[in-house]
Amino acid sequence: MAEPIRAEPVGDVDDASGLSPDDLGFMCGIEVHQQLATGKLHSRQPGVLYDVTIDTVPEQWNRFQRRLRAARGEGGAIDIAARFESRRNRSFVYVQSPNSGLIELDEQPPLPHDVDAVEIALTVSALLEAKPVSLLQTMRKTVVDGSNTSGFQRTSLISVDGVLSTETGPVGIDVVCLEEDSARKLDTLSTGNGEQVIYNLDRLGLPLIEIATSPDVISPEHAKETSMALGRCLRQTRKVRRGLGSIRQDLNVSLACGDRVEIKGCQDLSWIPRIIRLEMARQLHFYRLANVLRSDLSLPALPPDRRSDDIALEEEVADAVSEHLPLVLHDVSESFSACESKMVQTGLAKGSVMLALPLPGLAGKIGVKALDKEGAQLPRLGRELAGAAKLAGVKGVFHSDELPAYGIEAEHVDSVRKHLDVASADGFILCLAPKWQAELALESVLTRARKAWHRTAQEVRNVVVKKGAPDDGTTTPMRPLPGGARMYPETDVPVFSLTNERWHEILDNLPMTDTERNHRLSAFDISGDQAGQLLARELDDIFVDHSGGLPHKGWASVVLENDTANPILCASVMAAKEEGLLTRESMNQVIEYFSDALPSREEIAHYAEMNGFKPADEGDLGAIIEGIVDERADFVKERGMGAMGPLMGVVMQAVGAADGKVVSALLREAIQKRSE
Repeated sequence: MAEPIRAEPVGDVDDASGLSPDDLGFMCGIEVHQQLATGKLHSRQPGVLYDVTIDTVPEQWNRFQRRLRAARGEGGAIDIAARFESRRNRSFVYVQSPNSGLIELDEQPPLPHDVDAVEIALTVSALLEAKPVSLLQTMRKTVVDGSNTSGFQRTSLISVDGVLSTETGPVGIDVVCLEEDSARKLDTLSTGNGEQVIYNLDRLGLPLIEIATSPDVISPEHAKETSMALGRCLRQTRKVRRGLGSIRQDLNVSLACGDRVEIKGCQDLSWIPRIIRLEMARQLHFYRLANVLRSDLSLPALPPDRRSDDIALEEEVADAVSEHLPLVLHDVSESFSACESKMVQTGLAKGSVMLALPLPGLAGKIGVKALDKEGAQLPRLGRELAGAAKLAGVKGVFHSDELPAYGIEAEHVDSVRKHLDVASADGFILCLAPKWQAELALESVLTRARKAWHRTAQEVRNVVVKKGAPDDGTTTPMRPLPGGARMYPETDVPVFSLTNERWHEILDNLPMTDTERNHRLSAFDISGDQAGQLLARELDDIFVDHSGGLPHKGWASVVLENDTANPILCASVMAAKEEGLLTRESMNQVIEYFSDALPSREEIAHYAEMNGFKPADEGDLGAIIEGIVDERADFVKERGMGAMGPLMGVVMQAVGAADGKVVSALLREAIQKRSE
């Protein structure tokens, strides 16, 4: 292990791109979660996702309401993240999609592992050179945010100790797991008794492969490179789902002067370096702020490297800070009785209260909104405190550094200060909400404020997303980082024994590499663009398997244009076109018409003839084209072969159903004769 960093960290927080990963003791690992293209992991329900929103959920879909509570782990302790979630006083409504049954509703024991999902997970393990475990023991991982009806997620360790090759260098693979995906959130409603979260059960139970790397990622750019390499490895199986939301990356990031933070919501790989660099700036800012605050209270400074921390000393600091920042809440609603802010008036009229939390010595240190050199919000304590409050379900809080604002005037601020009896060096937080919720929010704020005297808290954070894309790369807190108490054995799922024969069968049947697939396509007479698209869209197997007797370039076009259609149907229609039974232009329409069937050659020919898709006789075509060229003899004489383009449209309109290539050849021949 490297020696702890002893020099103070260097770098400007407002220039995240200029921060040096090497100098700051940067560490990073990546977790990738990839949906598999199979049925559900423990229920045998189909893995279908329904394109519905809260406004378009069919009325006939049943709804069930639940409340969840934290359970003790195998060691008898309640996980810290689970304990926090259980205090949020939330209820959950589950919408039962057609592919969710009693198992998804947690009213029937789960079934054993889906064999196809296990096969894919083992294949990925082999591609990553990971060592499989001999027994797959399913574990329950406590999840009480409502996304799992049971209050836990089932997960099984598949393999360990692998390696991923990247251009920058090898990255260790700590574990490969197979687990259930969670339910999809449809909406969150505010009620007088807490939030109500509505979930769709269609995604719940879909198998996910989870791959966790070692902290071998050496830079933000290497993190993007590693994520792309993991994605390529997973897609190599050709048995994973594609599309938005089918793969999710979590980033585990730390600096020597900070601590490990897990960042979720990194779906757009191009944003990964920016997200990581902003987290580096955030950890550096709060390290420096912690030492300023410690100096104010004459407390020992934090060392530049967390490995040098003295646990006993940090406990003493925590005790001193708790004494300095006690939990004392004040109802200051009367100070706002004449406030003209519509938000304040509406809240008080509905029975909410304005509670205040004094923050001694924090005036000027909570901060106001400012941007860095690239337009992202600079880290500030006020934003962290607001994020902590929002976890209790409130929309936000007001703090003294930003007031007067939002319709709260100076007179209201003065009234609050008088009520709290605080000095000018002291700050405060205001929260407008039902009393129970305001108390929970401000308690959460106080917990986060006390941590300002310490390193960045170990926690799970979420990328701020607006209008479907990251806002600026910054993050907000979600929950404390989970600990070991969240895992305990699942007794309803039998262990899955992996034999040497099964593992060697996997090794002997690994999927083709991208290089091998490229080489295979090079044997066909198709363009480089067609080959690239077939590979990128994972259609090369379909192209190769059904290409017999078909013109390569034409068949590649049909496959690319009809990527969701039955390939046997596409090949049959293409063969019928080659026999002259229908035109090239009508092929996609014919394929769409027979999308739910596999028609015979005669049925295709009959449909084409009845709908005007049968090509015109070549002799008749020649006569029609000759007539059109004769009528425009002067134009042809003037333009020569330049008349091809304009006349092609005229001819196609006149002949109706005809093969474009045949028409083009006949028209070219007619123009050449006229030009001689």
